[in-house]
Amino acid sequence: MRLMPASLFGRLTLILIVGLLTAQFASMWLHMGERALIMAQSHGQLPDLPSRFASHLLITLAAVIAVSLVAVRLVTRPLQHLAEAADAFGSDLESPPLPETGPTETQRAAEAFNRMQDRLRRLIAERGRALAAVSHDLRTPLTRMRLRAELVDDETLRAQINADIDDMQAMVDSTLDYLRGLRENEAVQSIDMEALLASLVADEQALGRAATLTGRVAAPYVGRLSTLKRALGNLVDNAVKYGHSARIVIEDSATELRLSVEDDGPGIAEADLARVVEPYVRLEASRSRETGGVGLGLTIARDAALLHGGRLELANLPRGGLVATLTLPR
Repeated sequence: MRLMPASLFGRLTLILIVGLLTAQFASMWLHMGERALIMAQSHGQLPDLPSRFASHLLITLAAVIAVSLVAVRLVTRPLQHLAEAADAFGSDLESPPLPETGPTETQRAAEAFNRMQDRLRRLIAERGRALAAVSHDLRTPLTRMRLRAELVDDETLRAQINADIDDMQAMVDSTLDYLRGLRENEAVQSIDMEALLASLVADEQALGRAATLTGRVAAPYVGRLSTLKRALGNLVDNAVKYGHSARIVIEDSATELRLSVEDDGPGIAEADLARVVEPYVRLEASRSRETGGVGLGLTIARDAALLHGGRLELANLPRGGLVATLTLPR
């Protein structure tokens, strides 16, 4: 026999009834004790009724508050579990399904959440298979075109054809890299972020570009290595390419890791700061096709931050230039 109703409404109703009964029993007990005391002292001084009333009020209030806290806890616990499961699912598609227990409404919400999770897993798996096929189908004709271009006798025409093929190859690679880049099935591991950033800076310096690194990382960061490396590499590459330098600043704390990449470029108009992180958005005034890129670098960095539960923020520096801040929660 179930004493607890199945529905959330029934549980709340039962809790309120129990609370009212508890308050009434407490009030009755106090009044009976007060009456007995008055009768025992009928020939003497009457008890201090105001103080007894205050005690009655405080005890009744405490009983109601205690029962109300229990009610709020019982009501919010299933919702808290649902929120935690949603957060876990946002960063890991392989997170376990939500237990389908509790009140009827909570069970239905958990069932719907688990069905959505299963559909998204199948969608990601199908996308991965499609990407594998598309990658092969697109690269093969480009390779044939490059081989046939070598048969062209006119050097100028051959150079133009190869340049077009290079542009097409770059667009294909960038698009496929974006689509496959946020691999939710990539293993989470402990990452030495300082060593990763130092290697990016060293690569830029080896090419004769201005890049520096300041700050220290207090502890390894747990995340997806290739995803974060791609995101940070895009931010550093953008800073050097469009801002002529890259200054990486590390700010670490117990709650989050902030990685800022500053440059000395012209910055971005305030109206474009929000839309520049969207796929295939390029600001033609300062980012021409000749400089490379198809407008996916910042999108990959933003999605990598979201995958780790963080965020990417762009802002213009007061002295000029742009700062891209990747904030990762610990």
